[in-house]
Amino acid sequence: MYKIRQIKYAAGSVSIQVYKIENRKRVIVRHIGTARTQQELSDLLALARDFIEKASRQLSLFENNSSNNILYINHTDFTGIQYTFLYELISKLIIATGLDKVKNRMLLDMVIMRMIEPASKLRSIELLNEYFGIKHRRQNYYQSAPQWLALKSKTETLALSFAREHYDFNFDLLFYDVTTLYFETFQEDELRKNGFSKDNKSQQPQILVALMVTREGFPIAYEVFAGNTFEGHTIIPVIKNFISKNRVKEFTVVADAAMISAENIQALRENAIHYIVGARLGNLSSELIAKIDKNISREDGNSIRIRTDNGDLICSYSTTRYRKDKYEMEKQIQRAKYAVDNPSKNKKLKFTKSTGKNIELNQKLIDKTRKLLGIKGYYTNLEERIVNNKTIIERYHELYKIEQAFRISKSDLQTRPIFHFKEEPIKLHLLICFMALVLSKHIELQTNISIKRFIHDCKKITDARLKNKITGKEHKIRVNLTPNVTEILKKLNLLT
Repeated sequence: MYKIRQIKYAAGSVSIQVYKIENRKRVIVRHIGTARTQQELSDLLALARDFIEKASRQLSLFENNSSNNILYINHTDFTGIQYTFLYELISKLIIATGLDKVKNRMLLDMVIMRMIEPASKLRSIELLNEYFGIKHRRQNYYQSAPQWLALKSKTETLALSFAREHYDFNFDLLFYDVTTLYFETFQEDELRKNGFSKDNKSQQPQILVALMVTREGFPIAYEVFAGNTFEGHTIIPVIKNFISKNRVKEFTVVADAAMISAENIQALRENAIHYIVGARLGNLSSELIAKIDKNISREDGNSIRIRTDNGDLICSYSTTRYRKDKYEMEKQIQRAKYAVDNPSKNKKLKFTKSTGKNIELNQKLIDKTRKLLGIKGYYTNLEERIVNNKTIIERYHELYKIEQAFRISKSDLQTRPIFHFKEEPIKLHLLICFMALVLSKHIELQTNISIKRFIHDCKKITDARLKNKITGKEHKIRVNLTPNVTEILKKLNLLT
């Protein structure tokens, strides 16, 4: 049995020791410390009782919680820091967005690590332990991960429900775009194919990812296609599937010019889908260009609407766009002239044409381009009496928000490049990135700061891990909230 010994000295100090009797002799087990005040004496006695309880498993007759808050520097080891606050904060956001309803803790932990420090899945398991003391077995990941893909539909449904509740999404306007994600390999398969790369990685296999977002840029659904899929062939099946799944009646999709084709327009009309898409004016007939040139007024904000086979073509003029277009055209003309004057270095340029073995300026194309300087076009099947030209143009310009979502996904969440080589882990990677994008975009919309800044500020709130060498217990001391983090919590409605 352990006992506490108090040794009083002449100077008024008291030494506290823990001892036991062996062979009728007193054996000092641990010197706890020397007290010089009544408070220090009380603290050291509490530490001594705590040590006895741990060392002998013998319970005190009296409840003793006071030692839990007593630490002496010379009896304490600093064992590192953890970012538990950040983990707790994102976990609360997972609950707020409803993503906790997927009911898979390891998957959600992978999503948290994708936001904090994007890495491979196995490296993320190590970082979860290092950053938060959360342990997952690798074997559990290999066993459970294949089942996560079945959660894609549920995840999209949860994201959509949150958008309807918190961002007033009512299906009246949906923004659609695609991007490419490349792989660190040069071998193709059924999914990973070479194709037109938006990352300038045309020699490397890629996949095509379609993303749908609300007018605020909040993601609600995505699809994956083989890398050689023409992006214009993706919009109809994706939109039709979305409408069928959610039983949508009134629907307007906004997409860029790459999505427009006669077949797509016909399909959209047949399915009673309203659309606002960019128009490539350079592909129009000379007659239609002449009509635009004749009727549009070269003043800011002016627009015209012309009936075409692809729906109503709305054209607007901007002096800022005019200056930009004129600068680009003149630069390209200078390149074309140089190529004509230096045929040994000729190459195919926009304003050149071949005549036998020679090349010359394409004056017809130059004149055609000059007529369109400063003019931007949009196709829509929304009647002017329902939606005017100005509203159509404003809605199309909101398409940049989906580009912002892609930038967050590619840069902050490091969706690309992809290091997986099989279809299943590739799609699993995209599921994790989509869930992380949902959380990141919500944070950005509520706080008006980037996810990178959010992580940077919240990582400053660390937990110091301190081990009491007397009791063997670990204590955590959290840094006080900074003004920036306090403001973040307020904006996220998480400040209690």
